[in-house]
Amino acid sequence: MENTKITVEKIAELVNGEVIGDGSLIMSGFAPLDGASSSDISFLVKAKDSEEITSTGAGAVVVPQGVTGEFVVPLVVVKDPYLAAAHIHNYFLETPFVAGGIHDRAVVGSNCTLGAKLTVGPLAVIGDRVTLGERVVIEPGAVLGNDVTIGDDCTIFSNVTIYKGCILGSRVTIHSGTVVGSDGYGYAANERGEHIKRPQVGIVRVGDDVEIGANSCIDRATYGETWIKSGCKIDNLVQIAHNVVIGENSLIVAQVGIAGSTTLGRNVVMGGQSATTGHITIGDQVMVAARGGVHANLPKGAVVGGTPAIPVRQWAKSCAVFSKLPELHKLVKSNRKAIEAIERCHEQDK
Repeated sequence: MENTKITVEKIAELVNGEVIGDGSLIMSGFAPLDGASSSDISFLVKAKDSEEITSTGAGAVVVPQGVTGEFVVPLVVVKDPYLAAAHIHNYFLETPFVAGGIHDRAVVGSNCTLGAKLTVGPLAVIGDRVTLGERVVIEPGAVLGNDVTIGDDCTIFSNVTIYKGCILGSRVTIHSGTVVGSDGYGYAANERGEHIKRPQVGIVRVGDDVEIGANSCIDRATYGETWIKSGCKIDNLVQIAHNVVIGENSLIVAQVGIAGSTTLGRNVVMGGQSATTGHITIGDQVMVAARGGVHANLPKGAVVGGTPAIPVRQWAKSCAVFSKLPELHKLVKSNRKAIEAIERCHEQDK
């Protein structure tokens, strides 16, 4: 909201916090501690770093429980400052939707159902029988295939391609260069070793409140649906294969690869460059460390790392041993020589 002004007390109400100091001060922006002005509210993540409050130029600071001492600026005490900061920053950046209409250089197919309030940029292409909800933004160069459905309050950034028949829920954001609904990687080899393509006739379904980063690829299903459920956040450069199901509120970090027909539960976290084999099930709340390779089913709450993935503490211990392998190898060679010498002595004594 442009030129938004709000008191510290109202900010505290917004994030269920408690004010210490003057709650009537008016804030008009959000900024980090080292770049804030007197009209900005900022935040401190860890109580042990509370001395940073004394040097900030911020007009008020959101702090975690446990911060002690007296400070010139008012404080808003919350359970989770990082979460509170997200809510506050979003509040200051919120702007009402202003429909830009359909640009003269956009292409819209036949028999489409379009919301009354839209922005469709130049050189965007919308196929036949496409359905767009209200307050949808289609940026320049985006391409929507035939029979695509997109819900309310979605943003499709420049040069995104959504293939035919795919379905997006509401409040979905897809960043530039991402492809949704390209063919899954399915081939059958004949007796001469030639690869015959298996038709990929399913779709991709994306739930509500999903964000997909730049240059990611989500393959359409061979049959049925590849399904990204509501609340998922997918980073840049991610590959999701055909018939994958990703459970609600899961986090998929950059350069992850998920092979076909893998099912992820709710609130799964896959660290950067981790990957799965196909046709496995990963339970709710599983965490896979960066570069982890998952080759088998994982139960609810498992925390794994390494390739093949093993419990993360065991993996950490293995990494510590791996760094010592050269000296361990040297020790083994030395011990082997000593054992051989003892054996020779024993043979001579016979």
